[in-house]
Amino acid sequence: MSAPYVIRGSVSLPEAELMWRFSRSSGPGGQHVNTSDSQVELRFDLARTEALPPVWKQRALERLAARLVDGVVTVRASEHRSQWRNRETAAVRLASLLAEATAPPPKPRRPTRIPRGINERRLREKKQRSETKRGRSGRGWA
Repeated sequence: MSAPYVIRGSVSLPEAELMWRFSRSSGPGGQHVNTSDSQVELRFDLARTEALPPVWKQRALERLAARLVDGVVTVRASEHRSQWRNRETAAVRLASLLAEATAPPPKPRRPTRIPRGINERRLREKKQRSETKRGRSGRGWA
């Protein structure tokens, strides 16, 4: 990897906790395609890591529960023909996935109050419309 991949703030992915696996990639290639292991699988043990603050770790475990297998999150990359570029892609993808999963929940929406003047105007216009319609009836003419 070229640089530490920052999750958020001063927290970054620790190189020692990343597990890499390489295999042959499917798709277009050329003469070199059957001999190079360009597909990258990056695994990160989220359940046992000490790199994340406990609050972030708990939040990530809850949000990524569907993606975890025994507490390990896995990311694959095989878009590029170069193993190095696939490594970069997988690491960036993992960092952004963890950044999204550890983000604090949004602030709850505080419902806005309808101003009294608007409500009064609406009721006044409603009453006026009612009077107009009542005046159209043929009752009371004869």
